Amino acid sequence: MPDGDGREPHRPHIPHRGMRRRAVLTGLVAAGTAASAAAGCRRPDSSNNADRATPPGTGRPAIDRAAPVVHPAGVVSPPLPACTMTAYDVTATNRVGLAAALRALGQPVRDAIVSVAVGGSLFDDRFGLSPPRLLTAMPEFPSDVLDLDWCHGDLLVQITATDPTIAKRASRRSLPGLRPRWRLDGFHPRNRGPGVRNLFGFREGAGNPEASDAQLMDDLVWVKPGDGEPAWCVGGTYKVVRLIRLAMSSWDVESTTEQEKVFGRRKDTGAPLGQDTETADPDYAADPDGRTIALNAHIRRANPRTPDALAHQILRRGWSYRRRDDAAGEHLGQIFVCYQRDVEKGFATIQQRLAGEALERYLLPYGGGYYFIPPVGGEYPGQAMFTM
Repeated sequence: MPDGDGREPHRPHIPHRGMRRRAVLTGLVAAGTAASAAAGCRRPDSSNNADRATPPGTGRPAIDRAAPVVHPAGVVSPPLPACTMTAYDVTATNRVGLAAALRALGQPVRDAIVSVAVGGSLFDDRFGLSPPRLLTAMPEFPSDVLDLDWCHGDLLVQITATDPTIAKRASRRSLPGLRPRWRLDGFHPRNRGPGVRNLFGFREGAGNPEASDAQLMDDLVWVKPGDGEPAWCVGGTYKVVRLIRLAMSSWDVESTTEQEKVFGRRKDTGAPLGQDTETADPDYAADPDGRTIALNAHIRRANPRTPDALAHQILRRGWSYRRRDDAAGEHLGQIFVCYQRDVEKGFATIQQRLAGEALERYLLPYGGGYYFIPPVGGEYPGQAMFTM
């Protein structure tokens, strides 16, 4: 794992686009980073055929098909200020071992929310499981410089809490059948202004769809019957994680006016430029030439407020991080998280619109992945995978 266990992780295949960023953020990246992004990947060794018998505790009677769908915790609720993300590779060689690992991961942690997600590489030929229909490996986007040691994973565990020591301690338990792949601790800065803010000083989650609107969340976030997914996926959600290094030295020398042009929002209130409140409509129709909100401003690219764009909304969450890089010293960044029913329709479409945005020169995405969070049901997370 990148935080120092010295192992060589197995690597799921990543569909590279063959596009390299022409100018990596000045002074931010050690010389080896771009090379690691181009390295090949391999599937886990599956030379030993998995025992695909249904493991104890995963029989059909344990799953009540008539029970109402219970959505996973920690998605639509307000994010807690401390977060630890840990991606794991599964070393268990059969379903019984995988079930034991999931059971251990699903143990409740006092005063914390534990969320367990599955990655696409879990659904190779080791366990014979039926994958979420739309789950793929995260590709490399044009502005990315991916470091494969910080990408993907068979499983992803997110632990959030008010007390950061709780999340950190719980994430560092020894677990059967699992090997940590990457881990990152996140936080909400306390000295950047009122409300939850990122390290650039802007309000976190501004412009998000209303998470308390159950019908809206059904439309945008939760997998529904009829979506063509395996039955065990109904009520779950697709999760995208992006690990993004921030060019703080370049950002901090910019004036507040310039920073606001980059985002398209007021730094103090979060209001779109030209408006008074954070929730006000930017009214792009009255600003076709971008005189008030630049055409390459972040909010304008992310959501151009067209009828089509409304269907591509995602529910965003985020934490800042500070980590030590052996090659380049300490660096600061953002753990970006979003949830949606369909990654291509949601995050990927928005990401394509963001290409060339003004904010791009201050960001270096280098890690993360695509995952799926199963709904709640059974004795441990994902139990229904074994019975459907």
